[in-house]
Amino acid sequence: MLPSVPLLQLILVSLTAHAALAGARVTTSLYALSMHASEFTVGTLIALFSLFPMLFAVSVGRLIDRVGIIRPMLAGCAAIVIGCVLPGAVGGLPILYLATVLVGTGFMAVQVASQHTVGEISAEENRASNFGWLALGFSISGFCGPVLAGLIIDHARYGAAYFSFSAVALAALALTAHGRLRHIQPRLHAEAPPPGGALDLLRNAEMRRIYVIGTLLSSAWDLFTFVVPIHGTRSGFSASTIGLILGCFSAATFMVRLAMPWISRRLSEWQVLASALMLATVCYALFPLMRQPLPVMSVAALLGLAVGSSQPNMLALLHHCAPAGRAAEAVGVRVTIGNACQVVLPLMFGGAGVALGLPAVFWSMGAMIGAGIPLAWRKSSSR
Repeated sequence: MLPSVPLLQLILVSLTAHAALAGARVTTSLYALSMHASEFTVGTLIALFSLFPMLFAVSVGRLIDRVGIIRPMLAGCAAIVIGCVLPGAVGGLPILYLATVLVGTGFMAVQVASQHTVGEISAEENRASNFGWLALGFSISGFCGPVLAGLIIDHARYGAAYFSFSAVALAALALTAHGRLRHIQPRLHAEAPPPGGALDLLRNAEMRRIYVIGTLLSSAWDLFTFVVPIHGTRSGFSASTIGLILGCFSAATFMVRLAMPWISRRLSEWQVLASALMLATVCYALFPLMRQPLPVMSVAALLGLAVGSSQPNMLALLHHCAPAGRAAEAVGVRVTIGNACQVVLPLMFGGAGVALGLPAVFWSMGAMIGAGIPLAWRKSSSR
C-alpha cells in the first residue's frame, strides 16, 4: 500500500536531510585527506558527526514525546544548513570540526522525529511497510549524496560541494516549515518520563537484544562510509569512483528494501537480521582483498543488501516492544547507542589503520559483526 501524502512529505524531508549528511560526510573525508590529514584525524572528524547525537538523542526523543516533531525538525534542518555553509565559506581543516558537529546533531533531530512518527502513526499490520518506505528514502539519499559529492569535487571544488548540500538541507527546512507535517503529528505525552527511564528500557531483555543487533549492523554501515574513502584514496581511485562505490552500496540498500514486502512474507524479522549479520561478516572479510573498482563495488553492493534489510525489521521490532508513550525515547536510546559506536569506532579504527593497516580494520569489524550471529540465530530459530 502506498503511503499517504503527509507521510510521503515526511519521507522527503528525511531524504533531503540525509542526502546533505551523506554528502557532507564524504566531502569532509576527502577534503581532509586532500589537506594530508592522517587517518586518525579523518576518524576524529567522522566521529564528531556522532558525538552530540550520542549525548542528546534520548533527550531529543523525550522532547519530541512532549512537544511534537515540528520544532525539533526545524532546528535540526537549520543546523545542517549552517554546518554545510561554514566550510564552504571559510575553508580549512579547523572549521570542519564545528561543521561536523552541527550537521550530525541536526540530522539526529530529524532522524529521531521521523522514525518515531512513522512508528506512532502506523497500525501494527502496516508498520513494517511504512518503515520500509522511510528506509527506501534513506537509500535514495544515501546514493545521491556520495555520488553528487564525488562529481562536484572532481569537476568544481570542495566549497561548491558544501554549498550544494546546504541548498539540499535548505529544501528540507522549507518543506518542514511550509508543508503538511502538522497533519501527521503523533500523540503527545505531557508528563515527564521518570528518572532513569532510558536505563529501564535497557533492562528489558528483548529491547536489549534488538539494540545490540541493530547497533552491530548500523556500525557496519557507518564504518563502511568512513573506511571506503581512505581505502579508495590509497588505491588511487578518483573522487567520482569513490562516490560511485558508495552509491552502489546505497543502490543495493534500495533494492533490498523494495523487495522487503516479499521478503517479510517468507522470513521473520529475526531471520532477516541473522542473515544480514552473516552476509556483512563475509563482506568485511573480502574488502581488503579487493584493489580494483569493480570488485570493490560488487562487495559494497552485497554489504548494502545485508545492512539495508536490517533497518525496517529492527525498527518494527523496536516499536512493537517499546513501552506505551515512550516510543520516541526508545528510538532516542537506539540513536544514542548507534552514535556512541560511531564516535568510538572511527577513532579506534582510525588509530588501528595508522598502526596496523586497513586490512586489520576490515577484519576486526567483521569479527565484531560475526559475534552477534549466535544471538540473532537463536531468536530466528525460535520463531
